[in-house]
Amino acid sequence: MIKVSVVGAKGRMGSHVVEAVNAADDMELALTLDAGDDLTQITPVNTDVVVEFTVPSQSLNNVLTLVGQGVDVVVGTTGWTEDKLNQVREAVAAQQSVFIAPNFAISAVLADYFARVAAPYFESVEVLEMHHPDKVDAPSGTAIHTAQGIAASRKAAGLGPVPDNTQTDGGSRGQVVDGIHVHAVRLRGLNAHEEVLFGNAGEQLVLRADSFDRTSFMPGVLLAVRKVESGEFPGVTVGLDNFLDL
Repeated sequence: MIKVSVVGAKGRMGSHVVEAVNAADDMELALTLDAGDDLTQITPVNTDVVVEFTVPSQSLNNVLTLVGQGVDVVVGTTGWTEDKLNQVREAVAAQQSVFIAPNFAISAVLADYFARVAAPYFESVEVLEMHHPDKVDAPSGTAIHTAQGIAASRKAAGLGPVPDNTQTDGGSRGQVVDGIHVHAVRLRGLNAHEEVLFGNAGEQLVLRADSFDRTSFMPGVLLAVRKVESGEFPGVTVGLDNFLDL
C-alpha cells in the first residue's frame, strides 16, 4: 500500500484527493494537513508520497519543506515559474522525486500534447483558457504550459513570430507567453476549459478540453502518485505527459 498524505486537504481539490486516495485499492491515507498545520509531521516513516494542493503563494515553501523532510511530492498547485522550479531542483536529493502538474486532466494533457504536434503546421495560434472566478491565478498554469510548448515547437520548426498587426492594444490581446497570446476568462458556472486555435489561410483547427467536474483530475493524480512512488522518475518532473505513452 502506498501511504499518501495530503496538504491542502480541506480545499476544493484537496478534499477530492482525500476521497480518491480512500477509494484506491493500492493506497492508504496517512496525514491530512491544511493551512497553519506543521508540515514536519510528515516523514518517510508515515508517508511515501505527499499530494500538495494549496495556493501559489504557499506552494514553493511547502514543497521545499516536504523535500527537506525526505518525502516524495506530487504538486497540483499552479503558478510555477522557472525560478521556482530551479529552487526545487536544487533542493531535491539524488533519489527523491517531485512531480509538478500544470493539469491533471487527461483531456487537457492530450490537448496540450496535440497542440505541440500541430504547432509547426499553422501560421497563427492563440490560446484561450476559461475557469471559475474563484481561481486565483490568470492565465492558468495549463495555458502557460501549452503556450510554452507551442512556442518551442514553432521555434524548432523554424517559424517566425505569429502575425499580429494590432496597432493599439488596450489590454485586449491577453498575456504574451513566449510570443503566443493567451487569454483568460473567469465566469461563474465554468470549471476548467481550454481552447487552442490554429489558423492558416482558408482553414482552422480548434483543440478544446473541458473538465466539467474536479473528479476529472483524480485519475491523473493517482497515476502521478503511483509513478512517483515507483522511483522511476528521480528529480523534478513537470507535466503528466511524461507518465503517458505518447
